[in-house]
Amino acid sequence: MNPGAVVPLRESWPGLRAGIICFYRECWRVRSEEIIALGDRYLMRTYARTPIVPVWGRGCLLRDADGREYLDFVAGIAVNNLGHCHPAVVRALREQAGELIHCSNLYYIGPQVRLAEWLAERGPFDRAFFCNSGAEAVEAAIKLARKYAYSRNGTGRYFVVTAEGSFHGRTLTCVAATGQMRFRQGFEPVTPGFRHVPFNDLEALDRATAAGDVCAVMLEPVQGEGGIRIASPDYLRGVRRLCDERNMLLIFDEVQCGLGRTGRLWAWQHSDVRPDVMALAKALGGGVPIGALLAAGPAAETFSPGDHASTFGGNPLACAAALAAVRALEEEGWIANAARMGEVLRQGLEELRRRHAVVREVRALGLMAGVELEVPGDPVVGACREMGLLINCTAGNVLRLLPPLVIGEGEIGRALDILDRALSTLEVRE
Repeated sequence: MNPGAVVPLRESWPGLRAGIICFYRECWRVRSEEIIALGDRYLMRTYARTPIVPVWGRGCLLRDADGREYLDFVAGIAVNNLGHCHPAVVRALREQAGELIHCSNLYYIGPQVRLAEWLAERGPFDRAFFCNSGAEAVEAAIKLARKYAYSRNGTGRYFVVTAEGSFHGRTLTCVAATGQMRFRQGFEPVTPGFRHVPFNDLEALDRATAAGDVCAVMLEPVQGEGGIRIASPDYLRGVRRLCDERNMLLIFDEVQCGLGRTGRLWAWQHSDVRPDVMALAKALGGGVPIGALLAAGPAAETFSPGDHASTFGGNPLACAAALAAVRALEEEGWIANAARMGEVLRQGLEELRRRHAVVREVRALGLMAGVELEVPGDPVVGACREMGLLINCTAGNVLRLLPPLVIGEGEIGRALDILDRALSTLEVRE
């Protein structure tokens, strides 16, 4: 080519594109460092934050401010079941924001009523109450259980029994309900009226409820923060029988494990044990904050006007997003995909267990998987992040994998390859 000749755009584009990307990466890098510095200066230290600044997401991919892309197997801690920026949720938010964002629960709200109908018909439940988070949904469940017992038995029957290793939220009442002492330390006295028994131990539950002062048993069918521990179907059936015999409400906390995460719409469907009351949040809004309390039978008629409320709970914007999210979850087949891809993931993790002595156990149900290690898990989390995979660690040594339900086999393969290399790196260091 002669010097000074005009280069066709199609031939110069690869180099031009690389230059543009490099330029913007450098611009974002400055902004990323600035955001991290400002966050360290002005945010309360309630999180041990990873030094990345996410700016864009689609499906299972997340991109940070430095231009790096990650496979996201955290999914907002089981919030983004539909992945990032699902078109139906984005469209619902745009349309609803142009019509009505908030009014008040003093009035009937169309999207809220339709969402309540969708959830109730698939429960089956009879009524719904909407709030903003999982902790609020659990608080509402506890209040409902105590009011239910009070209206039938008067005072004295107010204890709620939960499981060791459970996690029910961060309010003072929810940390009291949580069966992990580390969440209560430094905040005592917490709300009284809770007993904790070993998970999957029916005899212990029998003893804890024998005195007749218990109004409800509250369990997670799959303990998420507790290390992906799965309740056995026989155990849940025994719990249901005890609750029926002793007139106690059975509450399931499906804040993390509900809405398709385990390969069924509700995690309790794996045992066919139906609760009287269920708490939801996380994936319900497709990324928008919303929580829900569902109840069936007499429990659904417990609350009267003035008993409970939430200013922002169930507002038009959140409910429009949630309605779009749950419809997409069902109509696009993502629950069935979670079951299929969950088995692919489980088999891959079992193969890693056989290859790596540092892996003690694999526990998985649908796309809710835990890899228990013989050593602390944070170094593996860090190594995976450096190679482009986001996971997290819970209970100190359990790698928690919660990919979006829209995940594909190829993406799971990439994640398993990265995890394999991260475990190998750990073993070399050991």
